[in-house]
Amino acid sequence: MEVVAGCYEQVLFGFAVHPEPEGDGHRERWAPVADFTHHAHTASLSAVAVNSRFVVTGSKDETIHIYDMKKKVDHGALMHHNGTITCLKFHGNRHLISGAEDGLICVWDARRWECLKSMRAHKGHVTFLSIHPSGKLALSVGTDKTLRTWNLVEGRSAFIKNIKQSAHIVEWSPKGEKYVVVILNRIDVYQLDTASVSGTITNERRVSSVTFLSESVLAVAGDEEVVRFFDCDSLTCVSEFKAHENRVKDMFSFETPEHHVLVTASSDGFIKMWKLKQDKKVSPSLLCEINTNARLTCLGVWLDRRTDTKESPPAAAEPAPVSKEQSRRNKKESGHAVQEEEKQPKPDAEKCSLTGDSNKPTRGNSLASAKKRKTVEMLEKKRKKKKI
Repeated sequence: MEVVAGCYEQVLFGFAVHPEPEGDGHRERWAPVADFTHHAHTASLSAVAVNSRFVVTGSKDETIHIYDMKKKVDHGALMHHNGTITCLKFHGNRHLISGAEDGLICVWDARRWECLKSMRAHKGHVTFLSIHPSGKLALSVGTDKTLRTWNLVEGRSAFIKNIKQSAHIVEWSPKGEKYVVVILNRIDVYQLDTASVSGTITNERRVSSVTFLSESVLAVAGDEEVVRFFDCDSLTCVSEFKAHENRVKDMFSFETPEHHVLVTASSDGFIKMWKLKQDKKVSPSLLCEINTNARLTCLGVWLDRRTDTKESPPAAAEPAPVSKEQSRRNKKESGHAVQEEEKQPKPDAEKCSLTGDSNKPTRGNSLASAKKRKTVEMLEKKRKKKKI
């Protein structure tokens, strides 16, 4: 496995981590080794995402850079956005979704690296997005104070909810039965079947990162050195522990057949890996720590999914179609404006389902790599010759 982290100093760090057997004291420790530093951006890094082959990074320089983890080489850049890249999410190995301060959400083919769809998502900045485990829905929040649901099968907006404040995080649970929306230090828990708030969690400080550890347990980090585990059903804090000496900027959790691991990155320059206990009321134990001597901003973990992780993730709850009656009921219950978007601009590409093959993509915003373009041109020439 490899921990990757971006920072204000425009660098992407890569650290190979080797699990080691428990010693005489029965305390397991992992050994991190510096693997690479990648200096592709001209401004601070703001987002990172990983799949089984690539690591992608977004930056304030308005570009998305692709790094091939198998070959350890720069794979090129995507230059479609005109604003800071605020969020990057992979769905499997075939699609990447990006959001930025230009208000756009873009769907990318993660094989050919072409833009399949570009949607005008928010009137202000896109601050965060999250893809439903089924790949059929996505949620986004922005500075226009709306929570928007996207139909990824048809590549259009499904409905808009006015939440009256600018949310900066939205996250689906592992099975997709619930999701959370974060506004400052407030975490609203929504249920998929009702699309309404079932409860609210209040953190002591502004929340900087959340990650689901299970369908009901949510890890929360904020502008402080503490990480807390909350139960989304009882809305109570089940445990907390001091993770760093400064505020925690980002978190990432993953499972292997032997371990459930939480990774944290802080402004103090440290990346730490924690072994989670089955009982989340028990504080996790430290597996390893890495001092980058940098101001960290974002975090990811690249895994060889053929050997390291569980092959079958939990089955996702199928999102039910939103009826007009349900929309009206939600409006009455919440008192907020919930409306189905009717006047949507014509799409600039064909349908781009994240659950099946995509149709013709838009051109002109693809991978900015001369080598890749030459390869594509050669393949096209060969195809023409075969037809002749």
